Amino acid sequence: MNLFTRLATDVRLMLRRPERLQFAALCYRWNDARDGIDILLITSRDTGRWVIPKGWPMEGKLAHQVAAQEALEEVGVQGVADRASAGDFMYLKALDSGVKVPCKVQVHGLEVSGFVAEFKEKGQRRKAWFSSREAAERVNEPGLKELIMSFEASMLARSDRTAARG
Repeated sequence: MNLFTRLATDVRLMLRRPERLQFAALCYRWNDARDGIDILLITSRDTGRWVIPKGWPMEGKLAHQVAAQEALEEVGVQGVADRASAGDFMYLKALDSGVKVPCKVQVHGLEVSGFVAEFKEKGQRRKAWFSSREAAERVNEPGLKELIMSFEASMLARSDRTAARG
């Protein structure tokens, strides 16, 4: 791709409406010792900042299926993603050219049932479990911070685990 074509493509992406759309998995597990959930964060491959698995739409897959696929490819997570979205957030996606474009990320909760030993991006990222509060503190995107905190509250509200504790 020559420089002119690449620049034209980048300009089209910057001006494109609606914004770009990605799908993400908010991977979690129940932490009965804390009466809450833990959130699995991974590092981005470029800057090493803490993020959640996300990616572009895939032909023939629904949003929650894409989220589950990205979690499997990026961190080896097994589990089923919720069909319903847990919410969304916005961020600026840096393209290979350095141009940043607005991107909306639709997030689906995914309760982790296990991990596979071999996966596409093995060795390219770090992963760690955090309480919801600490996960929210570690991510950069304000909308994702809010989503993580509201996700734990909504999971506790709809869980029969709260009834069992009562």
